[in-house]
This record gives sequence, C-alpha cells and structure tokens, in this order.
Amino acid sequence: MRQKTGLVTTAIFSVIAFSCNQGDQKTDETATAIEETAITEWISLFDGRSLTGWHGFNKGDSAINNWVVEDSVLTCLGKTGGKDTGGDIVSNTSFGNFELEWEWKISEGGNSGLMYHVVEDPKYKGPYETGPEYQLIDDIGFPGTLENWQQAGANYAMNPADNAKKKLSPVGEWNSSKIVYNNGHVEHWLNGQKVVDFEEGTPAWEKEKKEGKWKDFPDYKIVNEGKIALQDHGDRAWFRNMRIKKLP
Repeated sequence: MRQKTGLVTTAIFSVIAFSCNQGDQKTDETATAIEETAITEWISLFDGRSLTGWHGFNKGDSAINNWVVEDSVLTCLGKTGGKDTGGDIVSNTSFGNFELEWEWKISEGGNSGLMYHVVEDPKYKGPYETGPEYQLIDDIGFPGTLENWQQAGANYAMNPADNAKKKLSPVGEWNSSKIVYNNGHVEHWLNGQKVVDFEEGTPAWEKEKKEGKWKDFPDYKIVNEGKIALQDHGDRAWFRNMRIKKLP
C-alpha cells in the first residue's frame, strides 16, 4: 500500500516546526494536528503494478493465481468456476470510518462485489459472511432474474440501489463508484449519483438482517473496522484507481 505525499507532508512538518518553537506545552496539540492531517489523506489501495497490499482471504502469504495486473488494471480472472468463495482477495490493512473510491467494469453476464469491514478467520468461508457488499454485476446480461437487492450498486441483500438515479455503464465500459462509511451512516455512489443511503442499526435494517439472507449468517456486520475485499465469483472483473481516505 502506498501513501501519497506532497502538500500534506509539507503541512505535517510545518506543524512540527511551529510546535517546537512554542515549547513543550504544544506537544499534545502537535500530535493531534498530525493525526487529523493523516486522517484526511488519500491512500492508494492499488499501485497499478502489483498485488502489493493484498492477499487471498484466509490464505496469508500464499501466492495469488486468480488475480493479475494487466495494463495497470487489477484483473480478476474468474477461476472459481462460479463459486462465491475461494478466490477473493482482501487488503492487508483494516479500515473503520472511510471514504472509498474506485473504477470497475464487469464481463458480459458477470458478477462480482466489493466488501468492507471483513473479518478473516478460518471459521468463515468467504468475506461476505461478515462484510457488507457493494454489488458489482451486469444487470442486463446476467443469466437469471435479479432481485432489486442483487443489482449493481446495491448493499447486497439489504438495501437496493435507487434505479431512478442509477446510471450503469454498458458492459465493457468503466463505472466509477464510491462508498462512504461514517459511524454507521452508509452511502453508495455510482457514476456521480448517490444510489443508496442508510443507517445501520435501525429497526428496518435489523429486521432485514435477521429475516433476510443473513439470518443464517449471525456474524454479518459484527465489527466496525475490517478489511476491504474484492470478490472472484467466477467471472472476469476489472478494477483501477482505487483509493481510500480514513474519516475521524
């Protein structure tokens, strides 16, 4: 994972220099200023050259053979044979409150997803057992009927995307997406439009969690800090320009 430098770094050292001139009583203020500056800095999740910063879910340092970098694009080769476990990759770093931006495209009829607050543990078969998923899918060409909560941009199996606002690019063209997670308030953005907006823990959210797909997965969304995951659902998918910013 590579952290951007430049004006932010200059600002940090300026704060340090000023504080030193003011004496020891400024130490705590300096630490706070540095921490707040670091929180607002964008961090690259993909360097465009390698899989640095990522590993297979529950696979530690084992080699990754179903994700490659092609033309500066993180590419899922879709080697799971249609299964929704076994090929996912997760970030080495965990995140709590964040703003995450990325670009993606999917193969014809393809299915994938991006998850967050994922917990790694041998008792879990896949990231989806713990992490909410931003659904990435070919709404038009998928070979089957999709519920609204299965369509692109949705908080999978929980909160459908607003189709009146959604503008999904044709298969083969890039989409831009964003997730904002801030103390339980969640937003999904797709191609410049906010298509999902909800609060965790509300009666409606709890009802859906307990009665819907996740009724058999009691550890779904059990933590407020965890890994970012990219899903290999057996289809080719492409990711680029992935960056994240920690929020207070």
